[in-house]
Amino acid sequence: MQWLKFAFLNTLRNRRRSVVTLTIAAMGTAAMLLAAGFAEFTYESLSESAARNAGHLIVARSEFVEKEEDVPMQYGIQNYAALRKTLLADAEVRYLLPHIQFSGLISNGDKSVVMMGTGIDPDSEFLVKGPFLKITAGGVLSSTRTGAPQVMLGEGLAKSLNAHPGSSLTLLASTSENSLNAVDVEVKGIFSTGIPDYDKRSIYTDIDTAQKVLLSDRISQVGIYLASMELSDTARPRIEKLAGNGFTVQNWQDKAFFYRSVRDLYNRIFGGLGGIIALIVLFVIGNAMSMAVIERTREIGTLRALGTAPAQLTRVFSMEGAILGGLGAVLGGASALLISIFLIFAGIQMPPAPGYSTGYPLQVAINPIIYLIVIALIVALSTLCAMLVSRRSARKPIVEALGHV
Repeated sequence: MQWLKFAFLNTLRNRRRSVVTLTIAAMGTAAMLLAAGFAEFTYESLSESAARNAGHLIVARSEFVEKEEDVPMQYGIQNYAALRKTLLADAEVRYLLPHIQFSGLISNGDKSVVMMGTGIDPDSEFLVKGPFLKITAGGVLSSTRTGAPQVMLGEGLAKSLNAHPGSSLTLLASTSENSLNAVDVEVKGIFSTGIPDYDKRSIYTDIDTAQKVLLSDRISQVGIYLASMELSDTARPRIEKLAGNGFTVQNWQDKAFFYRSVRDLYNRIFGGLGGIIALIVLFVIGNAMSMAVIERTREIGTLRALGTAPAQLTRVFSMEGAILGGLGAVLGGASALLISIFLIFAGIQMPPAPGYSTGYPLQVAINPIIYLIVIALIVALSTLCAMLVSRRSARKPIVEALGHV
């Protein structure tokens, strides 16, 4: 404890240099924490979006995953009711969302446009996923509809067809019998996903209408929603066993190509940024300790003449580095925490990402583990740097140290 007090008092001998060192350490810590927090917030947002869109687990026939269909629904799931009952037997399964993927043309009578359709269970889809679509006109699909089959159009597709809620359109698609089929539908609502290219081709309709268009009673795949996303890895083997032979169970990450790409990119960017910041902090601490050692060379010689061991001197300088780095890291952590809390309530929007038409909130995740790791890293770097700088001077011959000018 006496040596620690001695080291602390030494940091006050040149207060200007100590303040500069503290400031650089604090800024480096804050920058690393904010960069790591932004990356983590992005990962969390993308993972939740990917899992919400596809499901925590996705069940499909093995041929549907591994092969290309010659005709629609060739490898679709038959007798979904029995599979649903089997899967719901697992205690961690909360919801099952069946999907039918199909493509074809949609026409207003004068113009036909290529579309990509998704058949859904309206009640469960919008209940489980929440507001995963931005409704710009009309409303959402419902299983209690009356009258003609209904669809929801992407904003770009609705504009192309000059359609609005209540408009009558015609769906044309190849069927499972390798023939063409047409079904008249009514526009229930218009939505936007924030991806203009997707909105130019996308439609949603209910399962019954999709099966009527394709002349099939099959579905493409089933999205399984568990109690939490973290359970997907442990639940997967059980779901594979329940589904039985002929089925493939995929994790949400198997479908999250955009998430994986962004994560790999950000890991490289922010990893390199963190390395640069750590080097800057290392050089600043090293420069400060070098100056302190040079100025106190004669003092070191005097202490050596009085019987102080080189290891004790190195320990004192290491403590000085730890104190400067530790105080700077704590100040930087507090600054990063305040900025992160401010951003939660500030409502600052980032510009749209490439390919998107809407921005997203600028927020920084607050992870106590990351804070502890970064602060410990700065303290360790500061201590190591101070120790390396001081070792040579502490071992200098006493006569040479006393004669230093």
